[in-house]
Amino acid sequence: MKFTHLAAVLALAAAPALAEPQAYVLDASHSQIMFQYNHLGYSTGMGMFSGFEGEISFDAENPAASSVNVSFPVKSMLTGWQARFEHFMSPDFFDATDDEMVTFASTAIEVTGETTARITGDLTLNGVTKSVVLDAKLNQTGMHPMANKEWAGFDATTTLVRSDYGLGMFAPYVSDEVTVSISVEAMKAE
Repeated sequence: MKFTHLAAVLALAAAPALAEPQAYVLDASHSQIMFQYNHLGYSTGMGMFSGFEGEISFDAENPAASSVNVSFPVKSMLTGWQARFEHFMSPDFFDATDDEMVTFASTAIEVTGETTARITGDLTLNGVTKSVVLDAKLNQTGMHPMANKEWAGFDATTTLVRSDYGLGMFAPYVSDEVTVSISVEAMKAE
């Protein structure tokens, strides 16, 4: 049972031990990326990306060979205020085009506990690619009660330095560090 939990964390999905890699896809309706930053010391600004796509390839025989890939349009950002969204999309920050994507592709996975792992990967944001580490936690695996297929859910966190991605306008008054929280569900692909 312990290997099953460790393997699930490595792949961010649950699967029986099989010789071939198993494909999983993210459930876009139950996957979110939330971000927050300090605004001049007065408040915590927040935003979210939702409805993104991703896939997981899980290799039960060699879990370190598993992978995670996620992508979503920059303009899918939600801020709760249209003027803030428009400012983030302006030349002050992203200067985003309609087809500009944010991508994450894992490069290594290290088990840190029965239900935790560190996932290293390449994050491409605003045309800049940097290595980041996600601290991930497996929430639950098993048969989804409504979809009747294998399912997994996890949370992950990291901190990004926005100036590393050419997004440093108003730093340090608006914090250069942005806390990122991820909550994802994934289903076994058909």
